[in-house]
Amino acid sequence: MQTCLPLFRVAAVVVLVVLLEPPNVLCAEPVLFVSTQGNDGWSGRLANPSADRSDGPLRSLAKAVERARQTAAKPPRIVLQPGEYFLEQSVDLGPEDSGLTIEAADRAKVVVYGGRQIRPWRRDGETLWAADLPEVKEGRWDFRLLVVDDRLCDRARLPREGTFTHLSEFPVPWMSTTGGGWKRKPTHEELTTMKYRPEDLEPSLEVRNAEVTVYHMWDESMVGVLRNDLQNHVLTFSTPCGHPPGAFGVKKYVVWNVREGISRPGQWYLDRAAGKVVYWPLPGQDLRSAKVMAPMVESILRIRGRPDRRVRDVTIRGIVFSVTNTPLVSGGFGAGKFPGAIELSHAENCRLERLEVKNVAGQGIKAWNVQSCGIEDCHLHDTGACGLKVDGGCLVRNNHVHHVGRVYPSGIAVWANGRNGQTCRIEHNTIHDTPYTAIACGGEDHRIEHNRIYRAMQVLHDGGGIYVSMCKRVVLRGNYLHDIVDTGGYGASAYYLDEQAEDCLVEGNLSVRVARPSHNHMARKNTLRANVFVCEGDATLSFARSSEYTMEKNVVIAQGAIRLTRPEAIAQAHGNLLFSRSGKVEGVQLDDYRQTRSLPLPAGAGWLLADPKLTEFESGRIEFAPDSPAHGLGIPALDVRGAGCAEANQGS
Repeated sequence: MQTCLPLFRVAAVVVLVVLLEPPNVLCAEPVLFVSTQGNDGWSGRLANPSADRSDGPLRSLAKAVERARQTAAKPPRIVLQPGEYFLEQSVDLGPEDSGLTIEAADRAKVVVYGGRQIRPWRRDGETLWAADLPEVKEGRWDFRLLVVDDRLCDRARLPREGTFTHLSEFPVPWMSTTGGGWKRKPTHEELTTMKYRPEDLEPSLEVRNAEVTVYHMWDESMVGVLRNDLQNHVLTFSTPCGHPPGAFGVKKYVVWNVREGISRPGQWYLDRAAGKVVYWPLPGQDLRSAKVMAPMVESILRIRGRPDRRVRDVTIRGIVFSVTNTPLVSGGFGAGKFPGAIELSHAENCRLERLEVKNVAGQGIKAWNVQSCGIEDCHLHDTGACGLKVDGGCLVRNNHVHHVGRVYPSGIAVWANGRNGQTCRIEHNTIHDTPYTAIACGGEDHRIEHNRIYRAMQVLHDGGGIYVSMCKRVVLRGNYLHDIVDTGGYGASAYYLDEQAEDCLVEGNLSVRVARPSHNHMARKNTLRANVFVCEGDATLSFARSSEYTMEKNVVIAQGAIRLTRPEAIAQAHGNLLFSRSGKVEGVQLDDYRQTRSLPLPAGAGWLLADPKLTEFESGRIEFAPDSPAHGLGIPALDVRGAGCAEANQGS
């Protein structure tokens, strides 16, 4: 008893010290802290600076990663304390960092910027302000994104609204992607020149500053200007377009980043010739106190393994990433060439959770050659290109993705492709306000389920709310798409099965106010089952160059006509209910893509032309009146109210 008493007293003292000590003790687990009040010469094992400031947290994330690699006890955890962190170089993780977790402290707002603040500012004329940037004048720094007080600013543009119409022609047939693209390969001159109307552009146009977006059908090319031929009214580009100006019969273009294009508060341009950035402040905005950010890096965080050694089990959680750059190149389909603010490659079982990525020039998140990874509960918005682009096996769940394609309108909100048998699950995401397609997918055996999509396809053409191609056995189920407007060109669709889509299932989906709810092109052996399509005007279900389709227990309702193009592509039809309030339901015959004639679609043979007596659909729950013919056809109940992410379902 006497030998135990001193031990008891020592234990009591230790407990008392632990209870009274502030949360700045060394943690039992291998944790490294990072703080804006830290010092990269300290150990990083304390959450806050010590009283005598002899030790405390680290100051930079890069130093914390370096220290984590030196930690004997693996895997370590890096915790970022509240505050804003400014990076001028990307932070890189590799296979040696497997098992690492980087996260924000509990309930802390942590923002990591891939750029620096611009200051000081001076007046530049009556309404404009400027900041001198010698690196820009010397050609050592270039950017095409500016963020002021957390707002992604509009670049100066000509024309002020809409687009110009150029005069270039490229009358060469497109043979489809499967057919090899253009019937004749464009020449270098065709890809690098554009003839414009002389009244559109002033002779004083500063070519060193000017950048041009040349619009195509489903993508665009942003290019620099090498010279302006004032006699022939021809711009020569410093970089080639992805398609020639005038391809597909599209002749739209916009000129960016010239002083003549500043027409309203909130706009800016980068004057490379004079070496300054110029901005028109919003009403009441004081640039002496405003936070103006310009990007220094194309990616903030890069998690990169190797083909022979993957990076595994890395988790990034609870952090805001903002402000990145892009190079001046044509981005191609989906603006896919551009980097991501967060990049993940040759990775396995890695997790990106509760992140916010905003105000970035390229992709929000770009993952390539991944296996069993997850991107969940993230908020991705105001991205220059895609919200997220995934290649490989990944779960994409419960993300809110919107206002993508702010710099490159072909940016896709969620773009996934399979690789080496890896599959993607894209589920319970809310996606809206996209200039092109909301979800695109290629590969095999993917599942796209319970997503809510609206206001997609606002600028470009030949895409949809959900677009799949070059794929097999993809399932589209339980999605709710609404309010997608056709802006012309090759059109906009709700559910689009394109080239080489085969054995896919489109089941139990709802579309509301989408004129072409189902578009199918060069696809075969696919099934449309138990979907409900409600259109305010005409409704078109198209099957150009498609075959061996099955349609069963679908409901199509239109205020105007219902048209099935190439109904002979439907090999089996059972229990479908079609109702046109104008009384016009027809099958349209095509010669290749040209309409030759239309005939009334006969009732029977799988088609019942009758009022389904819908009593509710707007909420996502389909309800039929008791005497609806839907009951007799065995059309199942449909309830997609749970589509979308939990955040959006709670009121966003």
